[in-house]
Amino acid sequence: MQQADVAVVGGGIVGLAFAWEAARRGRSVVLFERDARSKMASVRNFGMVWPIGQPPGEQYRRATVSRERWLELRDLADVWAAECGSVHAVYEADEDAVLREFASAAPGLGIMCEYVEPAAAVRRFPALRPEGLRGVLFSPTELCVDPRAAIARIPSFLQEAHGITLRFGTAVTAVAMPTVRTATGEAWRVRRCFVCSGADFETLFPNVYAASGVQRCKLQMMRTVPQPGGWRLGPHLAGGLTLGHYNSFEMCPSLSAVKRRHAAEFPEHARFGVHVMASQNHLGEVVIGDSHEYGGDFSPFDSPAIDALILDYLRRIVRLPEWTIAGRWHGVYVKHPTKSYITAEPQPGCCVVTAPGGAGMTLSFGTAAAWWDANPNA
Repeated sequence: MQQADVAVVGGGIVGLAFAWEAARRGRSVVLFERDARSKMASVRNFGMVWPIGQPPGEQYRRATVSRERWLELRDLADVWAAECGSVHAVYEADEDAVLREFASAAPGLGIMCEYVEPAAAVRRFPALRPEGLRGVLFSPTELCVDPRAAIARIPSFLQEAHGITLRFGTAVTAVAMPTVRTATGEAWRVRRCFVCSGADFETLFPNVYAASGVQRCKLQMMRTVPQPGGWRLGPHLAGGLTLGHYNSFEMCPSLSAVKRRHAAEFPEHARFGVHVMASQNHLGEVVIGDSHEYGGDFSPFDSPAIDALILDYLRRIVRLPEWTIAGRWHGVYVKHPTKSYITAEPQPGCCVVTAPGGAGMTLSFGTAAAWWDANPNA
């Protein structure tokens, strides 16, 4: 029987966040990950740290805390994190109305952003397609990280800097507090256990999963070859379809009309939950996405038609020097219809934390900090 203050099940971004926060507060931590390296949703995303997509209040605050943690990792662990900001570029009058409403309300809500007129936007953000541009919302708060590199590096940093015990390639088979058991025959006695294994927490706690209300979501994404000549996209890029995807824009009176028009004008985009965004990593690759198919009854194979919907829309708003696609993939995550995270305590001392709903890179560090702030003696 081995011992630690805290066990964390899952080596994705949620598990890493809770492990780091526990270690920051002086707890001894053991981290379990069933695979030799994390390879699920945490490495299959844009690498966007996206406060602008979070509604004002607690979620936006958690996103800004996460942003601070990512910058710490940049400085302490040599994790690449670029302070790139973001732009929402729109090409229709009703979408422009939403941007203006949001920019007007944002200062009073503590949200940093500015509305940029088209002529100035083309000068500041030359990657944008200028034809028909109505307006741009610029936010300086967004970061870009490379999820593949970051999720691979953070565990080593936690081990080096905080003495966290890593158990990769080790599946947890049972949690019966205070004991955590693994498929390799290890048994750990712990004071606190966090289960942060995405949809896989169904294996350990099927009844909790069934009652949670979460649903699986499949998304498709792509990345280009490195852009030639050191060309840079600049800020993260989002288009008009994105206004209906993130809850932050729900406060805008004009949004309902935009959603109705989008549904009528882009029925296939609506069918597959397509909203179009792009980011560029340190390798020069432009990461492009994405789609959202909910419910779990989706094909394990990717759809070229969905990729075409994404690329065709992106070509309306950005000019890339090189459109050659070097990689395509899909990810699956769990999401609750209304909550930003699901937490449950199936046993005293054992907490399930999952379902960041596609915002794990943005919210996980802030959510872990908020949990420990609320439970300082755990």
